[in-house]
Amino acid sequence: MTYQQKCKRWTTLSLPLSALALTLTACATPAPAPKAVVAPVTAAQQIQPELAAKVLKRKVAVGRFTNETRYGKALLSGDQLDPLGKQTSDMLSARLVQSGKFLVFERPDIAVVQKELWQQGKQGNLVGVDALIIGSLTEFGRTTEGESGFFSNTKKQVARAKVEIRLVDVTTGQAFFSASGSGEAAVENGTVMGFGDRAAYDQTLNDKAIGAAISDVMDRLVSKLSERPWHSDILKINGAQVFISGGERQGLRAGDRLSVMKQGDTVRSAQTGFDIALPPSRVAEVVVDSTFGDNESNEGSVTHITSGSIGSDDPKTLSIQETGR
Repeated sequence: MTYQQKCKRWTTLSLPLSALALTLTACATPAPAPKAVVAPVTAAQQIQPELAAKVLKRKVAVGRFTNETRYGKALLSGDQLDPLGKQTSDMLSARLVQSGKFLVFERPDIAVVQKELWQQGKQGNLVGVDALIIGSLTEFGRTTEGESGFFSNTKKQVARAKVEIRLVDVTTGQAFFSASGSGEAAVENGTVMGFGDRAAYDQTLNDKAIGAAISDVMDRLVSKLSERPWHSDILKINGAQVFISGGERQGLRAGDRLSVMKQGDTVRSAQTGFDIALPPSRVAEVVVDSTFGDNESNEGSVTHITSGSIGSDDPKTLSIQETGR
């Protein structure tokens, strides 16, 4: 054996132990911690701001939201507020407000609002809404996954959530739409030869998983709510001038054309036993001249009649609906 061959063989056998350890454990090194899994941005979420501003805001209320899972219930009695159910409701309300397409009203906390008004010696003025949103957290859980190597260990925490949402017509109590959304969030930690991050319990994964589930269902929810016809009521008729509810904060602008609709007769159905309102009829068209008011609760618009006639009809039998811009 030549000197060069002996030297090469000696060098190979004399590799440092630390280099050998790193070679053996390279495959067991933990990957970078993944971010929370959220629903991808869809075309509906990429609407240009100028187009989104043209949407007339519907009035919606977020009602009962419950936690139908076993998670977080061990120490709760029947009359105690479920934190996960309320958290889901609060997240949904925040997303609806942030969308800029709705006027969102509170229903679960209405007793708190009424108590505050009573303490101030005032009377509440509850606003009717176009739809009521109710739902529940139907699935929620956490798992821990791990891998162990010769010199390293990894631990991955995963939280998964699923929400069910229903839209209810407040005039009939009928649930006219339902949808579900699911999401998950994960975090991964690991150690190599005793060095690295220790995988402690991460409470924020719960929030991120529920948030991802809400994001997953938001597009369908917003789309269905937007299908509901925008409508308003007549405040006062002064000749050809008509004052209506709703103004700039609901998306109305000068030049908008709106239809004046007269409600149809109500007839009792012999088949179902229910009272059925016949379709409304269009009696006039108005154009917005200007808006007034400083908040959503007291704003309105001044319009004038451009076609048709309101005549001596009772304003309570009339409504305003969107016809185009």
